[in-house]
Amino acid sequence: MAFIRPFEPKDTEDCKFICRATLPPTLAASPGGYRMAPYLWTLQFTHLSPETCFVLDDGTGKVVGYIIGTPDVFKFAADYPRYISEVLQSEQGLADVPVPKQLDKLESFLIPDPNSSPDEENKKIVNEQCMAQNAYKVEWLVLDGVEGKRELVEKYRAMLHIDLLEPVQGQGWGRKMIERFVEAVREEGKKEGVDIGKGIQLGVAGENTKVVKFYEKVGFRVYPGGEKEGNVWMVRDL
Repeated sequence: MAFIRPFEPKDTEDCKFICRATLPPTLAASPGGYRMAPYLWTLQFTHLSPETCFVLDDGTGKVVGYIIGTPDVFKFAADYPRYISEVLQSEQGLADVPVPKQLDKLESFLIPDPNSSPDEENKKIVNEQCMAQNAYKVEWLVLDGVEGKRELVEKYRAMLHIDLLEPVQGQGWGRKMIERFVEAVREEGKKEGVDIGKGIQLGVAGENTKVVKFYEKVGFRVYPGGEKEGNVWMVRDL
């Protein structure tokens, strides 16, 4: 029988698979985006904030879902150089995520497809350089961005990502995992040097807005500004 438990290092490969299996269409269609995705939205949380990372175990040790995040995004950012040196600059990390050519100016996330046909002149593809830049520069990844982003993360300093494989969706596990995460964030917030602010924030990809209603049912609300980057920002007060 499936159950929720704390993340363990042995779960890393399963979590990478889940991240890739649940990507929105644009990223899933990009070989580079597919390869790099766990390094932007999964591994830094399990590496730097394991105390607020939980997995759904199918009962055999196989992970079929996760909820990961950090109680304090600014403490997380201060610790990020360790993620770069220990994960991104490991042999596997260097093979999966190319070192960005420059970190002075963030490139566009989507760029024109050079291989598109004349009738696909507006076709866009994921810019792998942009993804590598985000992986290496935590400010671009979680702190800065369009107008309002810095205000959001200063108010709601905890953040999360949750992904479940399709066979275990719609069974109530998402709600249970979020409550487990909320409980962990509240406990971490009692510790010296950890500031959770007003609560938790998350981002919903513009290609996946169908999940907004689910988050609203578990206590989140839409926070204005995400539409400026083509996404939806949501927060939950604690």
